[in-house]
Order: sequence, then C-alpha cells, then structure tokens
Amino acid sequence: MSKQKKIVFLTGTRADFGKLKSLIKVTQASPNFNVQIFATGMHLDDKYGLTVNEIYKSGFKNIATFQNHVGSEFMDRTLAKTIEGFSEYIAFQKPDLIVVHGDRVEALAGAIVGSLNNILVAHIEGGEISGTIDELIRHSVSKLSHLHLVSNYEAKKRLIQMGELESSIHVIGSPDLDLMNPNSLPNIKNVKKYYEIPFDEYAIAMYHPVTTEYKNIKGQSKVFVDVLLESKENYIVIYPNNDLGTQEILQEYKRLETHSRFKIFPSLRFEYFLKLLQESNFIIGNSSAGIREAPFYKIPTIDIGSRQNNRHSGTSIVNVRHNEDEILSAIHNCRLLKLEEIDIFEFGEGNSNTLFLNLLKSDEIWNVNCQKQFQDQ
Repeated sequence: MSKQKKIVFLTGTRADFGKLKSLIKVTQASPNFNVQIFATGMHLDDKYGLTVNEIYKSGFKNIATFQNHVGSEFMDRTLAKTIEGFSEYIAFQKPDLIVVHGDRVEALAGAIVGSLNNILVAHIEGGEISGTIDELIRHSVSKLSHLHLVSNYEAKKRLIQMGELESSIHVIGSPDLDLMNPNSLPNIKNVKKYYEIPFDEYAIAMYHPVTTEYKNIKGQSKVFVDVLLESKENYIVIYPNNDLGTQEILQEYKRLETHSRFKIFPSLRFEYFLKLLQESNFIIGNSSAGIREAPFYKIPTIDIGSRQNNRHSGTSIVNVRHNEDEILSAIHNCRLLKLEEIDIFEFGEGNSNTLFLNLLKSDEIWNVNCQKQFQDQ
C-alpha cells in the first residue's frame, strides 16, 4: 500500500454501528488510513434516542451526519434521499473505499453510490439468509459490492452461488464478537444505574416489523404485548427499527408504559445492551440478537414468527407462531432449554478487526477491478 487510503464507513442504525465499531476503531488508530464516518438513518431520529451521540461518545473523529428519513412507510423514498445525500458527500470526500454493513436501505444506497462512481465497496456480513425483505436488500448490496467480508464459510458459499468471484470473498467473522467478550463489558450494577433499571431479574423484549407481512402487523404486535402483560415477568423493552410497521408496534407499546414491570428504551448503548442481555433470563421477540448474541451468552431465545427464518437455530432457541398460548408456554419452559454455548467458530473468533486491518494493509484489495464479473459455476 503506497499511500494513505481514505475509507468511509456508512452507518444508519444502532445495530450496524455495533457491527462496525471495532473496524472503525482499528482503522482510525492506524496512520495508513484516513477514516470518515457517514451517519444517517435512525442515528438522526430523536424518537430512537438520537444514537449519533453514541458515535461521538465512542471518541471517533470525522463524523458527517445526514437526515434521510421521510417516514417508515416510504422505504423507497428513504433510499432515494440517502443516495442523493451520500452521493454529494462522496463527490466531496473522494474515498478509496466505502464500507457498508448488512441489509438496510442505507447500505443499499452506499453500494449504489459507490458502484456507480467506480469506488470500491466492501460489504460486511453479506451472504446471510433470513425471512423478510432484508434478504432481498442484502443480496442486492452484495451484487453491487466489490469486496465481501463475511461471517463464515456458509455465507461465502452462498455468495459464490450468486456468481461472486471467490477471490473477492474474505471470511473475517462477525465483528460484533470483537465487543462481546464478557471481560470487556461494563459492570451490570453500573449499567442498571445508568439506565435506572430497578429489576433484579428480567427478560429482554425486541420486536421488529416484518415489512412483507405488514397487513398482519397490528394483530401480531397486539399478541406480543398481550403476552408480555400476561406473563408477569419484568421486561426491558427496546424500540423496533424504523421500518414499515413500526408505528403499529409503538402504538401497542403505549399499553406497557404505566406498568412497573416494564422499562422501555428507544435504544441502548451496544456494550450496555450486551451486558443486560448476558444477565437476562431470556430474550423474546424476533431480533437477530436472539439468534447471534444470546446463544453466545447461553441465554434462551423465544423467537416469534418468520423474521429469522433460515437463520442459525441452536438448542437455546425456540421458534413459535403468533399464538398467545404457544408463546406463554415457551416463556414457562424456556429455562428448561439446553443452553449450549454457540459454536464461536461459526461467527469467527472475536478478531474480525485484526483480520480486517491486515486485509486493508495488503495490496490485494486495492487492486480489485471495479468492473465486476459474474463467475459461472
């Protein structure tokens, strides 16, 4: 690598920032890279806790912000606005590499802008599968990206099936594992004090809209809240993401506000969330945290509905339908689940940042041709 390279990380949510955080940190600390952060999406929304402040609190530099949200019912317009804003930013910054994560419209916007401007795009955690519109977005981002930094060899195989060149795919694990070591997490007493959580025992509830099932979201979220009220457990409830259907879920959450068994938060700092998850009795809803992070800490997961279809299913995860009796039975029985720690090698060894940095320091990726080719099987 002959000269300092400029890298732009695009982040739109609390979740993808948690995945990118260790990668941003390790590259900003290196003199080989000029690292910029483009924060948009939920980060700039007061309703979700204005989580851009967490990026500032992390000590990162060179943070640009862009308000892209035009309403959860208009994901296409949000995409269009993000493309416009990011395009103007990229025209000024002229980066060598754009890094995006996952399956949100912000990532899709970043990949579109990069590919149409002949700028290298690296996609973190492509090749995953799920049961919602997210999968279509994720695979679209992969096809628009030049470099694929995936969690495991299963994801790599899927990208090869999609015609991606094997030489463009690098297995680095899931970057959130870099932050998940229990020894590096904050003290639970400090976390509870910070968020004024009075519970000795509690569960975590995270429920997101499934956009492809929007017509059912009102009834499904009602069942979810009915179950939380009926179960008599204490809950830390975290807002859904800002997709189509969010308003229906938040309307149901108003029924929880007057009950002392519930603490409701728009967002939580990622490491604080991990500590609360580690100390919880179980997690309920349809968040990927129940599939990835919870098994790592041997925490039972009650996964409701289709949102996590086809994703990893361990012995600590039970999937149920939107049926009140079925979910209540799962809550009653969840502590009987076989709590085997997830195979860490399925998602890496907690050194994604090191693998990422070593890759960036090599000449290999900087010589990648922006003109992509389809690889026939």
